[in-house]
Amino acid sequence: MAKVIIAIHGLGNKPPKELLEKWGEMSIREGIENLGLKINLPDFELVYWADLLYERPQTPDVKDKDSPFYLDEIYTKAPKKFKVEKHEIRQKFIDLFKKLVYSIFLEKDYKLRYAFVSQKLLHKYFHELEVYFNGDSQFDSEFNFQVKEEIISRLTGILNRHHNDDIMLVSHSMGAIIAFDVLSFIALGTKIHTFVTMGAPLGAPFVMSRIAAHSKSTFGTIKLQTPEAVQKHWYNFSDIMDKIALDYKLADDFAANSRGVKCTDKLVTNNYVMNRIANPHKSFGYLRTPQFIQCLKEFIEE
Repeated sequence: MAKVIIAIHGLGNKPPKELLEKWGEMSIREGIENLGLKINLPDFELVYWADLLYERPQTPDVKDKDSPFYLDEIYTKAPKKFKVEKHEIRQKFIDLFKKLVYSIFLEKDYKLRYAFVSQKLLHKYFHELEVYFNGDSQFDSEFNFQVKEEIISRLTGILNRHHNDDIMLVSHSMGAIIAFDVLSFIALGTKIHTFVTMGAPLGAPFVMSRIAAHSKSTFGTIKLQTPEAVQKHWYNFSDIMDKIALDYKLADDFAANSRGVKCTDKLVTNNYVMNRIANPHKSFGYLRTPQFIQCLKEFIEE
């Protein structure tokens, strides 16, 4: 039985698949090198879906900064000096803010209050999520439902191809929502050794409400839990400064599955910087964190 890393990207237009896949693997190898480890990296395969929503990819060849195809963030190694700060006050604020937001927007049965607010936020800031949520009960949009079906098909196709392998499924940002959907409600026979979420908005009220609605329609009861497909581990990586993963703790939102696999939250420092501007949500920064590399080492050696 071979080991394989399957990754699925998140929001926004991307560079071409081959380039993004290469940069993702380079990020992991950088993290391994930083820890001085000797690891034989398994095959790394990317589930790419940006081409379904964008006319053409972003490329380093485009020099016009006003062009929608200008690539302003490429893979670059971590800066030699990156200030790691403590954020205890911010953590306490986020914990309190989370309780307040949940009390305002979520009923006890996870039904969403003020759905129109979420709809407006999605439309303005999260185009891809609006497309993906098209056809769901409270999230109607003008976009074609076939886009969502094709995104799901691409992930399930690769998972099926590796059904005899040990899989580490690494999902970033909106990719975590897609992966969670597929593992929980679609590819129910899939076996995932290690599930990884990075910068994931799974704790957002409109996402949790949607997961609960799908759970009830699928199983007859509301079940917010680790997907049954996950066999060994679910690790959730968040940088406290990552605004997309504002809820950095998912362990208190999702129960263990029938195998006892529960989400393990790991606060990390995403040290991605481009042109002196930090982006704590960038996948390259998450993939080279020591915490992720240690989990990868565990997956390879287990």
